[in-house]
Amino acid sequence: MTAIDPDRMIVLERPPQLHFGTGAIARVGAFAAARSVARTLVIAAPVVRDRVADMALPGDVAIFDQVVSEPDLAMLAAARAFADDYQPDLIVGFGGGSVMDLAKLVAVLLGQATQIEAIVGSGRASPRRVALAQVPTTAGTGSEAAPRALLTDDRTGTKLAIESVHMMADIAVVDPQLAVTLPPLVTAETGIDALAHCVEAFTNVRAHPAVDLYARQGIGLIGRYLRRAVEDGDDLEARAGMALAALYGGYCLGPVNTAGGHAVAYPLSTQHGIGHGRANAIIFPHMLAYNAPATRERTGEIARLLGFGAGDGEAIRAAASAFCADLGIAMRLAAHDIRAEHVDAMAAEAAGIRRLLDNNPRPIAEQDIAAIYRAAL
Repeated sequence: MTAIDPDRMIVLERPPQLHFGTGAIARVGAFAAARSVARTLVIAAPVVRDRVADMALPGDVAIFDQVVSEPDLAMLAAARAFADDYQPDLIVGFGGGSVMDLAKLVAVLLGQATQIEAIVGSGRASPRRVALAQVPTTAGTGSEAAPRALLTDDRTGTKLAIESVHMMADIAVVDPQLAVTLPPLVTAETGIDALAHCVEAFTNVRAHPAVDLYARQGIGLIGRYLRRAVEDGDDLEARAGMALAALYGGYCLGPVNTAGGHAVAYPLSTQHGIGHGRANAIIFPHMLAYNAPATRERTGEIARLLGFGAGDGEAIRAAASAFCADLGIAMRLAAHDIRAEHVDAMAAEAAGIRRLLDNNPRPIAEQDIAAIYRAAL
C-alpha cells in the first residue's frame, strides 16, 4: 500500500451525474428535458449515428459525425464551425475517446475566438457556455469521466494535451449495451488502453492511495473480463466489467495521469497512424518490463491480477506480450510497417513528452526509448 503523505494535496474530480447500466442511454434525454434543452449537437462516431435516437433527446438535434481516429486541428476547426453555426444548448460526445475529447474542446470553445493554442496545458480553458454530456461506446479511454483531451497538431505531428475542470461533463452515461457491436480486435485494443491507464497510474511516481483503489479494481476487472468480451461480444457481464474498468481508468487520469508508456506509444500514432489503443498495446509489455526493477511489488500484483506469474523483466515482458497477442493483437512493430530506420525519429519525439515521462517510476532517456522500439520491432 502507498504510504499516506498528509501534506500531499490531491484533487478528485467527477461528473456531477454518472449513470451506469444497460439502457442508461435514455438518461441523456431525461437530462436534456430537465434542463429545457431546445437544441442538441451530438458529436458522434459515424458507426453509431443510428443510435442517437436511443438517447430520446427533446427538441432539435443536429449530428456532426465527420470524426475519425486521432482528431487533429482541421477536424476541430470543422466541428467548431458546425457548432458555432448551430448554437446548441447541449453538446453530447457519443463514441470513443477521440469523439469525447473533441466534444469537450468544442464545448469550451463554443462562441469564442480563442485559438486552441491558448488553452493547451492545465487550467487555461474558460468556463463553458453550453451543457456537456458524454456517452462512451467503447471501453478504453475513460474520457467520459476525465477533465482532459488530446488533439493532434497536424502541423507538427505532435499531441496537444488540454486539461480543465470546465471540460468535465455535466453528465456521463455508461451503457454497456452500446459496446456489444464492437469488433473483437477493437474490443481488445481499447481494453488494453484502459489497462495502460490503470497500470501507469498504479506504478506512477505520483501514485496515491485515493487513486490506487481504482487502478487495482480496473486491472482486476480487465484480467477477469477482457478475454470474455473479445470472445463473445454479446456477453453483457463482460461488457459491463470492461466499461467499469475503463471508467476507473478515467478516474486515474485527472489526479495522477499516465506515464512513460503513453509517451512511448504516442509516436506510433502521430508518425505512423497506428490507433491509440493498438499503439498502447504494442508498447505495454515493454514498459511494464522496463519499470519492473523500480516497481517490483506492484508489478507482481499487476501480473497476478492479469492472471500470469511474476518474474524478472524478460519474463514479465513475455507474459504481458502473450496476454495481448492471445487477444488477437499483432504485437510486432514490423507488422505495422515500422522499421529500424524509423526508430530514431520516434524516440526523439517521445523523449520530449516530459509531462508524462517525468511521472515514470524509472528514469527513461531517449536511448532507452529507442531500445524499447528496437525490442518491439
